Amino acid sequence: MFNICLCARFQSKPREFHLIAIKRIFRYLSGTINLGLYFKQGKTFRLISYCDADYASDKLERKSTNGSGHFIDGNLASWI
Repeated sequence: MFNICLCARFQSKPREFHLIAIKRIFRYLSGTINLGLYFKQGKTFRLISYCDADYASDKLERKSTNGSGHFIDGNLASWI
């Protein structure tokens, strides 16, 4: 997922190595055609998000960290 988002940043002015990376992503996806995602069927569309942040508790570099998880009808949609 990270690689796709990184390549999307350069879609307005791609260079050759961006296109090589995209071809590598497509080769990976074509090799995983037997895999899939399962989503439970529901009558409602409920989006629930959880977020956590830790502001500069890293004593050495004083960096802050954060993360989030997003669920659609109880199915994990993304985790960052």
